[in-house]
Amino acid sequence: MDYVVVKKSRGGVPTAVVSAGREFAVGAEAVRWFERVSWWEDQRRMPKGLGRVDVEVLQVQVRLGVNPRSALTTMVLERDGLGGGWRLRESAADVA
Repeated sequence: MDYVVVKKSRGGVPTAVVSAGREFAVGAEAVRWFERVSWWEDQRRMPKGLGRVDVEVLQVQVRLGVNPRSALTTMVLERDGLGGGWRLRESAADVA
């Protein structure tokens, strides 16, 4: 997964996502949820000092730049539990 930067307003609302040097403006309200981490599939035991077993997921619909006519792309982002940054889990362009 590639790391991205999520820009937020003063109120904490996502306003843009920077991925691979390109800035995407958020075009709709973001959806946030938590998922259970299946750490036992990758490791023999839960990582020491990591008491957290849920991962934060953020789904945003974005447009490239500030062009309101550009196509929407849905990005699913996953919070990196160790560093607190965001990783791009998947991205799909909406086709109309």
